[in-house]
Amino acid sequence: MITPRQLADIARMVVAEGLAPAILTSLRRIYPGVYFTSCLDDDIIGTEPVLRRMGLNLYLVDSRQHCLQLTEDFQIATGVVLAAVTEECVES
Repeated sequence: MITPRQLADIARMVVAEGLAPAILTSLRRIYPGVYFTSCLDDDIIGTEPVLRRMGLNLYLVDSRQHCLQLTEDFQIATGVVLAAVTEECVES
């Protein structure tokens, strides 16, 4: 489970420090057992982000069935996708 407060804290950290490999390492250390990955937002199709910030969209991941899928349910979330929003993503 990931709480809305945790997701907001994660977003705040990423916006402050930037979406780089080092932030993923830090987040994994702070939130052990939570899956973190990053991508460009235009790589994600068919779902809306759970949280939007300037230059960043956050999606929740459910890995309970041994196959990762996006979810909007905080109760079953096991991970977070940090998706960078570029100008190209916004224009598309």
